[in-house]
Amino acid sequence: MIRGALLIALAALLWATTGIVAKFLFTETELHATSLAFLRLAVALPFFWMLMRREQRQLKKANTDTATPGSSLRQLDMKSLAPLAALGLFQAIYQGSYLLAVDLTGAGIATLIALCLPPVLVAILAAPLLGEKPGLLTIMALITAVIGTAMLVLSDMDTSGTLRLAGILMALLAALVYTGFTLTSRYSSKGTPVFTTAFICFFTAALILLPVVLLSGGFDGIENLELRHWLMVAFIGVVPTCIGYVSFFAGMKTTPATLSSIIVTLEPLFVALLAWIFLEEVLGPIGIAGALILTAAVIVASRYGRKSGAAPKNDPKTSA
Repeated sequence: MIRGALLIALAALLWATTGIVAKFLFTETELHATSLAFLRLAVALPFFWMLMRREQRQLKKANTDTATPGSSLRQLDMKSLAPLAALGLFQAIYQGSYLLAVDLTGAGIATLIALCLPPVLVAILAAPLLGEKPGLLTIMALITAVIGTAMLVLSDMDTSGTLRLAGILMALLAALVYTGFTLTSRYSSKGTPVFTTAFICFFTAALILLPVVLLSGGFDGIENLELRHWLMVAFIGVVPTCIGYVSFFAGMKTTPATLSSIIVTLEPLFVALLAWIFLEEVLGPIGIAGALILTAAVIVASRYGRKSGAAPKNDPKTSA
């Protein structure tokens, strides 16, 4: 479980760079949030396809006598594809709403709100849906993480001097969607190889976003982007999207949904630090205190979160 927790923490760090680079793009160009969301996935897809094909060859080589699940896309039935398609739907909505929140507010507050509510919602829904039973320390760490994140949000509002309602509402939508994504990821990670999961998820999300971008005129003026802007788009597509989500999917294999939702609350901390360094977003005393509380909650969750709190793999009620 420690390896899984570290992989999810790495994913949180890489994801934190998304909002920072996206804010630079939105400030310097007229690029739409949905357009960036689609371009992000379009850049990442070839890498996921190559990783998926490599994984399939390894599965076939390791099991030459039998047809191994995941060694070919044709072997996936509707029972396997349905949750993966749901991941793609969640991903498309999350990408668009989150990046729009970054555009309308800031990288810090958008990420803070988008990742503040999911731990609470996942903790509430994980027990009836996934059979996970978080221990007392995990629940305390969850509450502490929410308090720390709320303090960071209050600090950002204090320094900005205004309530940016439209952006906050989009961040709230992203939070709700991310909750569904987390729970569905935990379910769909049972049996489907990591890179197959990632490829189908992002391919579906790109298919959903493409008509939205076309109908909204999101590609208008895209030819005016300079080289540095395209490099920013490529960075977002490769580093936080490809490497970040591969780390997340791999970590989810051995990490309960409640614990993973707490660990990814490191992302607001990373974003706050990066925004302070690169975007000059001030982190006041309340924000610093919230960051320390958030860090403590993540450490406690990583140390005392128990995989045994999840339902056994051979439990017929949860094994798919």
